[in-house]
Amino acid sequence: MANLTLIFAEGAAPTAFGMDATVWVSIAMLVFLGILIWKGVPGAIGAMLDKRIAEISKQLNEAEALRLDAESLKAEYEAKLATATKEADDMRTRAEAEAEAVIAKAKADATALIGRRKQMAEDRIAAAEAGALAEVRAATAKAATAAAAALIAEKHDANADKALVDQAIASVTKG
Repeated sequence: MANLTLIFAEGAAPTAFGMDATVWVSIAMLVFLGILIWKGVPGAIGAMLDKRIAEISKQLNEAEALRLDAESLKAEYEAKLATATKEADDMRTRAEAEAEAVIAKAKADATALIGRRKQMAEDRIAAAEAGALAEVRAATAKAATAAAAALIAEKHDANADKALVDQAIASVTKG
């Protein structure tokens, strides 16, 4: 070992069969590469890489198919959303029209009801007026009858009544 340290210390590289370490490393590398080629390692690596490329290509194709499916689903749902929005707008428009019709009908019904109630009130007032007028006439006739009876009783006595009866009999016999 002392010899090796002495050799390295002097700067000379060890040699075997007249070749230095660089040549031996190169030869070992060539032998290793030759064995790898002889055993078919590059083909196996290539096959493995081809297999991996095929898997990646398959995954890319699947991803593209999924992207296309997602785009078609997105378009389908956008169409459904547009249809639903249109239907909702149509329903809102119909509901507004129906509400306006109901309001108009309610106004017409209220107006008709007010007219009927007004007519009924006017009829009641007319009936009350007619009743009051009939009562006034009856009271007036009663008062007139009582006044006439009182006047007749006061102004006519039995002689006046006899003269009236005689006059009535005379006019009946003449005629």
